[in-house]
Amino acid sequence: MASWARQVSRWCCLLPSARAAEFPGRLSGRSSTTQACRGFTPLPSRNDVLPWRRQAYRRVSLGSSSPPGSAKDGSFSCRESTLPSPVKQEQVKAETLPDLNAKILCEDWDDIPPSSALEEISEEEAVQIIAEPILPLQSSTLRDYVDHSETLAKLVHLGVDLSQVEKRQKAGQLLLTLDFEKDIRKILLFLKDVGVEDNQLGPFLTKNPYILAEDLEALETRVAYLKSKKFGKAEIAQMVSRAPYLLLFSVERLDNRLGFFKNELGLSVKKTKDLVIRLPRLLTGKLEPVKENLQVCQIELGFQRNEIQEIVFKTPKILTASKKRLKQTFDYLHNIMGIPHHMLTRFPQVFNSKLLRIKERHMFLTFLGRAQYDPAQPSYISLDQLVSLPDEVFCTEMAKASIQDFEKFLKTL
Repeated sequence: MASWARQVSRWCCLLPSARAAEFPGRLSGRSSTTQACRGFTPLPSRNDVLPWRRQAYRRVSLGSSSPPGSAKDGSFSCRESTLPSPVKQEQVKAETLPDLNAKILCEDWDDIPPSSALEEISEEEAVQIIAEPILPLQSSTLRDYVDHSETLAKLVHLGVDLSQVEKRQKAGQLLLTLDFEKDIRKILLFLKDVGVEDNQLGPFLTKNPYILAEDLEALETRVAYLKSKKFGKAEIAQMVSRAPYLLLFSVERLDNRLGFFKNELGLSVKKTKDLVIRLPRLLTGKLEPVKENLQVCQIELGFQRNEIQEIVFKTPKILTASKKRLKQTFDYLHNIMGIPHHMLTRFPQVFNSKLLRIKERHMFLTFLGRAQYDPAQPSYISLDQLVSLPDEVFCTEMAKASIQDFEKFLKTL
């Protein structure tokens, strides 16, 4: 190898300086005469030759602008060598040899494995660790998702009771799929336009979260239908607030419900409107209990059709009352207290009172000898006052006794 390097160096030195610049910049093999000259100078040993060959190859390759090959005159072209002289041998070595230690150090630094979960740490480091809560894939409560859902957090600030919402079928899954800005905000603005107060939005959505998935155009159509039936804006607001499911009903269902009460009770349009305004849940509840209560009043309690109309118009809740409770109250009023049908028709609110209160006050009046419910007789006691007045007022004005006497009497029952 040393002899071959000396021959190549001697050959390059014999070339004229003018032609040395045309010498090709790379050498593809040892034996080919068309290879480019590397420009090596005689070196004392093989160890010193190798760094010089690398440097020469690098410089000639970067400086050459013409492709390797033979010139027109059959001679080789070679650029002028810029290699350092043998005197600067140590400097060349320092420039050409890479800092292997630094490179290995960097590679080792990049390959440092991450800290192990089993590695012991100090108490100070352990205190600084903040563990983020893991979002459960499945949960029976919305409480686990509030910290991760902007929609749920805003609904809570609005006053929605998520503990009640999650009890409703698929309501929790619905809220988790909605975006507050995209899906919920427009419904809130719509409800405010209808007339729902700001402080009622939370309770409203607690009772009816399903309205958040309704199409806005369909909701506006249902409100427009109520307006076409001559319901005022304040009346619509009252109905929607007291019956949150009202706007989930289509126009056809709302129209059928209004027609049912008008025809079944024989009421006029104005009285039908007044009936559903005072008890709007008649439009959203089931119709079977209503039909059964009407039959109970007519067949079992013996009221006439016109009497039923008057009772229902004055006290709409009688249509949704428990049949058992309705019959027990009528039995005590009519058979024990002796109240005739026409008096019950005049004061139907007694059917909404607790039967225990009616019994206690009637028995106390009977004990005092003041149980008189005929308006044509002296010391007449109105059924309305019998069930509506507080205990203190009932004792002083109707029973003409003290509250202590009434309490002592109740202890004897």
